[in-house]
Amino acid sequence: MSVEAFLDSNILLYVASKDPADRRKAARAAEIVAGTRFGVSLQVAQEFYHNARVKARLGITSGQAEKIISLLLSRPLVISDETLFAEARRITERYQLRYWDAAIVAAAARLGAPVLYSEDLNDGQTYDGVKVVNPFS
Repeated sequence: MSVEAFLDSNILLYVASKDPADRRKAARAAEIVAGTRFGVSLQVAQEFYHNARVKARLGITSGQAEKIISLLLSRPLVISDETLFAEARRITERYQLRYWDAAIVAAAARLGAPVLYSEDLNDGQTYDGVKVVNPFS
């Protein structure tokens, strides 16, 4: 299955958020999830799960988090291995990114995703063939 995009965990957190302050971002994130052939990495699923549990302001229930995790695990999924770790380190050095952001870029590149939806990286920047799009800007 080819993918149109790779999703960062913040997109998924907005989809699930019950915080009224996130209403606009939640609607946009839901459009992306519903209308895009996307993939993720196990790292993204883990980050989503962790943040859904610790950020009380989001109001994400355990049941809702589990439903989203099931959805994510049914999508094209990149599992970290030695090669991905090496690629992420290379990307960290080349672009001066934080390691965890570089690991997401490396995973998106591995999936062949031309677009990475995220609000954590430079909107419009291309890293190793993967263009970052901040859908909220």
